[in-house]
Amino acid sequence: MNVRLDLYVIGWLLMLVGGFQVLPLLAAFLYGEVPGPFLVSLACAIAAGFGLLTATRPRDWRMRPRDGFLVVGVGWVAVSAFGALPYVLGGTLGVVDAWFESVSGFTTTGSTVMAGLESQPRGLLLWRSFTQWVGGMGIILFTIAILPLLGIGGMQLFKAEGPGPVTDKIRPRLADTARRLWFVYVGLTCAEITALVLAGMTPFDAVCHAFTTLATGGFSTRDLSIGAYESRLIEWIVIFFMLCGGINFVLHYRLLGGRWRGVWRDAELRYFLRVVAVATALVTIELLRRSHSVEAAIRLAAFQVVSCVTSTGFVSADFERWSPLAHFVLLLLMVLGGMSGSTSGGMKSLRALLGIRALGVSFERLLHPHVVRSVKYGGESVGEDVLAGVWAFFTAYLALAMAASAALTAAGYDIVTAVSAVFTTMGNVGPGLGEVGAYDNFAALPTVVKLVLTFCMLAGRLEIFTLLVLVVPRFWRR
Repeated sequence: MNVRLDLYVIGWLLMLVGGFQVLPLLAAFLYGEVPGPFLVSLACAIAAGFGLLTATRPRDWRMRPRDGFLVVGVGWVAVSAFGALPYVLGGTLGVVDAWFESVSGFTTTGSTVMAGLESQPRGLLLWRSFTQWVGGMGIILFTIAILPLLGIGGMQLFKAEGPGPVTDKIRPRLADTARRLWFVYVGLTCAEITALVLAGMTPFDAVCHAFTTLATGGFSTRDLSIGAYESRLIEWIVIFFMLCGGINFVLHYRLLGGRWRGVWRDAELRYFLRVVAVATALVTIELLRRSHSVEAAIRLAAFQVVSCVTSTGFVSADFERWSPLAHFVLLLLMVLGGMSGSTSGGMKSLRALLGIRALGVSFERLLHPHVVRSVKYGGESVGEDVLAGVWAFFTAYLALAMAASAALTAAGYDIVTAVSAVFTTMGNVGPGLGEVGAYDNFAALPTVVKLVLTFCMLAGRLEIFTLLVLVVPRFWRR
């Protein structure tokens, strides 16, 4: 393991966190707010990063798989820690709550301990949204650059330079790929800002919500989220861009290149859109039974379905008042998540699709023992090692969810609150059911429970194994 290189990379990450805080610092100056918290936080992050850079300049520049685990796991924790400083220094939140809010931001979860958002400093609200925007693109690059190398949970299929769900070579070099995906990401963000301003949002609110929509994060500047604007047009705009955030960004890149036929042939995309359509239809029927108009039922259902399956977590209505069937559908969508290569959380559509196909092949082999069948994706057979990774990921995901749910029930919470809180944080969605519902927050939870859920956010965002492997003693042995 190349520890000097690992710390060197983390040093650059901390320098970036410091640089990112220039934006909310400028907002604080612009709106006449106290800039001190951001100045001090910025200085701390840059000083820590510069210290690591000067003390650990590596002689060996080779990064091995174990280095990837260490950089991603420790790096995300370090970035979240320094990202929490503005909340603490400004006196807005205590240490644990600030840590919770920062992790929720960078992991694009959207669960919050803050209330009275309309009265919070603009600079701090912009920082909350910006952490999600940065974390969203960080996840895309993490999925493309790191996961295939580490072979996590079947994500060996997701390669920019080989066969699988994105079979064509975007660019042979990661740096070129990153620049082009950043172009797509920034372009969609600017398009949403423009659309929201034209729909009636203030420029500040439009910027904040565009940041958190494309990142599928869900932080809002209003306690009632998107529902506070009471605008059908704004809701439909947000639905469209949440879907964009939940779709593989490589497919966006292809679409901009005019290869729309290749995009539509992508099996994961078709599966993802079918899930959205079926879930929207089910919830719409339930809302029609509750005397909603057809347009309102379709809009409210589509908004909440897309919000949950893309793990955005925006809210346009109090879905806790909906039927148990609607609750079940939304909870299932929190677990499933969006597409690989997107900013969404959850298990990912790619794994679900491979799991379904593997089950189909297994049943066929039971009925016809001598038949030769294999799971195929993109016209090619999927290796047994990939399928084993998928099942291992499912097992680890559910095992962690059960352990965390048991911890919450042991703390005295009812099963609905416990299970939904765990799945919404592991899926990086935001709101859950029960005491952490659509218009509730996580502020009242005990410190221990917040720490458990923070771990769930990090584990869910980092694909479980990336974080869990760091606590295995054998990982640290030479």
